[in-house]
Amino acid sequence: MTWRHRALRLAAYTELVTLAALLLNRLTVHHPAVSAVAGPVHGIAYLTVLATALLTPAVARSVRWRAALPGIGGLLTVPHLIPPTAGSDRARLGS
Repeated sequence: MTWRHRALRLAAYTELVTLAALLLNRLTVHHPAVSAVAGPVHGIAYLTVLATALLTPAVARSVRWRAALPGIGGLLTVPHLIPPTAGSDRARLGS
């Protein structure tokens, strides 16, 4: 697993968790401190997902568009960027 794959996986989960925190905060108490911390972290994670998907060579255009979906885009992109391992079914089938 390369640094790009690790960065994408970490950014995808961070993006999803911070988006959930922002939405929950907005729907409940709307504490400004939560927004002040989670907002920029979510933005950085979102941009990291986009940059990783765009800068990874040999990625299909549809996968790059999926990365642009806020919240779940990174999680939809992760399986397409991680190369199959030698013993997996995808590696044996050649896809």
